[in-house]
This record gives sequence, C-alpha cells and structure tokens, in this order.
Amino acid sequence: MSDTGALRNQLKLIRTRLGMSQQELAAAAGVARQTIGGIESDLYSPSATVALRLARALGCPIGEVFWLADEEITVNAITSETVPPEETVRVAMANVGGRWVAHPLRGDGAFRTEMVPADGLGTQSKPDGTLCVRLLDERETLARTVVIAGCTPVLSLWARSAERWYPGLRVHWTHTNSMAALRSLACGEVHAAGVHLWDAATGEANAPFVRSSLPARAVSLVSLGTWDEGLLVRRGNPKSLRVPSDLAQDDVRLINREQGAGSRLLLDSALEAERIPSSAVRGYEQLAGSHQDVAAAVARGDADVGVSTAAVAEIYGLGFIPLRRIQYDLAMLEETLEIEPVRQLLTTLEHRWVRSQLEVLGGFDTSATGATSIVGP
Repeated sequence: MSDTGALRNQLKLIRTRLGMSQQELAAAAGVARQTIGGIESDLYSPSATVALRLARALGCPIGEVFWLADEEITVNAITSETVPPEETVRVAMANVGGRWVAHPLRGDGAFRTEMVPADGLGTQSKPDGTLCVRLLDERETLARTVVIAGCTPVLSLWARSAERWYPGLRVHWTHTNSMAALRSLACGEVHAAGVHLWDAATGEANAPFVRSSLPARAVSLVSLGTWDEGLLVRRGNPKSLRVPSDLAQDDVRLINREQGAGSRLLLDSALEAERIPSSAVRGYEQLAGSHQDVAAAVARGDADVGVSTAAVAEIYGLGFIPLRRIQYDLAMLEETLEIEPVRQLLTTLEHRWVRSQLEVLGGFDTSATGATSIVGP
C-alpha cells in the first residue's frame, strides 16, 4: 500500500452522482476495478496517468476529482453586497468578465430549499470593500460557475437540470427582481439577468428596460420561454375576482411585490389602465419578496389575491386569473456568450428533457425557448 500523503479525492461521490458502478468506471478509464476501490478507500494514490484517465472518464477537470489537502488559495473579489469591515461571510464565487465576484450567502440568499454550500470565506480588509477570499475549492472548478440573477424559481429548475447534463458545470442562482437583476448585470456581478418587464409606452417586453440599464452595450436576449401572468386567488375564487378593478373592493386584501419586480409593474399598469389609485387597494403596501412568498400568503389566507404566474398558481394549488402573456428573457452581454460554461448552459435549452421540465409546470410555453435577439449596438 502506498502512502496517500496529502492527496484527497471525491471519486466515489462523482461516480455515484453519475450513476456509474466501479466496474463501469474502470472499463471507461482502462484500469482494474480493484484500482477504483483502492482509490476510493484511500488505500493508495493513483499515478498521474491513472488520475488523468479517471477524470476524463468522468468528464470532470482533474482538480475536481483529486486535490492536495494542504493547498490554500486566496483571491481578491468584488462583492455583490456590502460586507461590514473584518466580518467573515460565506460566499458563492464566480469569475465574471475576468474578475472574481463574491455573492454573500446570508439571510434568504443562503437557501434554496437546502443550505447553499460555500465556495470560500471572505473577509473585508480593504477600504474599497474588496474581500480577501480563502477558497474552499479549486480555482478551475469555481471558474466554471455561471451566475444568474432573477426572480423565477424556473431558473433553479433549469440550473439543476443543466448540471445533470454537464457534471463540471456550476450554476448559482441569485434571487432578485428583474430591475435589480439588470443592475447586477450592468455592474458586472452576474453573467445573466432574468427579466419579465412590460413597457406599456412601446408595447415591448424587456428590451426597453435593457436599453435603459445598459446603454451603448450590445446585449443578447435569450428566451427561457413565455408564461402567463395574472392574479393568484384561493381555490374556488371565493371573492369572485375577475378584473384588476375588483381589487378595490373593501373586503379584498392584496399581497404585493416590491418596486422593480415584473409582477409589481404588471399590477401598476393594470390599475392605471382602469384608473384605480393604489391607495384604493387594501394591502398595496404589504410586500412579499418572491413569487413563492406571494403564493404562500394567498394559500395561507393572509391575503386574498396577489400577482404571479400560472405555473406558481398550479404549484400552490391556487386559482389563476390571466392578465397577460410575456416572454421571460435572459439578458447577457454578447461577449459572455463565448464563455464555455455559458455556452454549455445555453445548449441545454435545446434538450428535450430540460424543455419537458419547463412544459410540465403549466402556463409555460417553450416554443420560443432558446431564441436569441440583440438589443443595442
């Protein structure tokens, strides 16, 4: 038995995640099955040749399978949120436009339905707010992270689906509304911003807001799909709501979204079209931070109505009153499309399995999914 020294591996973890047996991996790498068992049990370290063969068979960078335990790497990163001086926070890391960006994992941002693993520990140690981040993973692995900002949980569904196709791909979803997502894109904090914003003045979706947020920049709008937006009500619609003007009834309680959210913009446009002042709507100032929070408030009976999508209504078993159909786009700088992990992520929009995951949500049309248009120069 050879000395394993400081060499560590996650061979078994990756193999089982891919659904491969030891024998199947051995055959793919051209080694004996006993070799796989010995490495996974830390009985011996593989030669460089065997390590390369195993990484290639798994479709992973070698540093994702094997690493030295005593390696510690630090990088300087800009941060998407202010971190108090000398405070250490858990962060998710990505390389955007040649710069490392640290996304603090705290509050609701630290969770999907489970806690988000940290990529590093960052400490604010410079006057400009730059973090010194001690990486908990390989630079090459973290550099394959694509960061998407947006409010729809469909982004998480797509991300997890894409990672199944490309085991080396990492997708980090930052939950934020459409306008905040565009601001993050303009600041170089994310690779893509998910938007569903309707401009009543031009009759266009998304493009006017992209032009305003990123003037003089060429931006690609990649369609994730088209969805129905409208009013979420309790099953059976006990308040008999039909149109936005019904929200002004004294016995109707609204749960609203914050400024910058596409759902808030839809509500304001609908009320303005029917000349209903927001002050006439009970609960207009009661805010929820996500589509899920809106649906949960209606489902619990804390509110009678909220604005969201048909897919969310179906997930929560609620009634739905459609108001409009709008395209959900991913806004991305044109040069971002040349980044390999981004290309891999976008190719999954053509996969039948990924599209089927979106289609079964209900109220989600994938006929234009993957279509691209250019905004700006």
